[in-house]
Amino acid sequence: MARKKVNLAWIANDSTRRATFKKRRKGLMKKVSELATLCDVKAGVIVYGPQEPQPEVWPSVPEATRVLARFKSMPEMEQCKKMMNQEGFLRQRVAKLQEQLRKHERENRELETMLLMYQGLAGRTLHDVRIEDATSLAWMVEMKVKAVQERMELVRAQLASRMVEASSSSQVAPVAMEGPGPGPGPGPMAVMKEKTPLEAAMEALQRQNWLMEVMNPNDNLMFGGGGEEMVQPYMDHTNPWLDPCYFPF
Repeated sequence: MARKKVNLAWIANDSTRRATFKKRRKGLMKKVSELATLCDVKAGVIVYGPQEPQPEVWPSVPEATRVLARFKSMPEMEQCKKMMNQEGFLRQRVAKLQEQLRKHERENRELETMLLMYQGLAGRTLHDVRIEDATSLAWMVEMKVKAVQERMELVRAQLASRMVEASSSSQVAPVAMEGPGPGPGPGPMAVMKEKTPLEAAMEALQRQNWLMEVMNPNDNLMFGGGGEEMVQPYMDHTNPWLDPCYFPF
């Protein structure tokens, strides 16, 4: 069963106070002994009890005297560096509790302002709100709007990066421009136009149809077959450049 927390205050009952003193003093001696054994340090304890002629000393009077003499030989600044009395301990506790109180007050204030904001969104009138509450509400709304804007900018940046990646992975082909001549032809510079996957597939299909039209239907060419016949080159016999009578030798 866990021991309940004891308030750090003076015990008014005499018998309870004496019993607590003996119990805590015994525990203090045990803790110092463990500290000296585990960490190999020199330690000494001198405890003066009420209505006791001699103090209780650990581990012995000569050893405690040597530890005390070594402590007094140190500079005053080193002696007071980590020293703390009852007043200093209580001041430290008070400062810590005050900081915790301010933290809880800020959290409660933020929760109240958030509740007021939700009530205003639900249709509550804000004419009866105090100036402090209105100021806190304006600050919270500004922070929420700023967070939403930052989220929107992040989403836009992600979409832009995805579009750039998609455009870089798509196929790019040159498009001929009209040159300075009378007919269409490649100009001095070509314009690069991005093609979608559908356009690329349609272009591949058109090329395949053009290849089937150009091939001689009498040739025995089988795609994927192992025949030894070759495709005969296509020759336009109506071309006047092939007529031997064209050149008068």
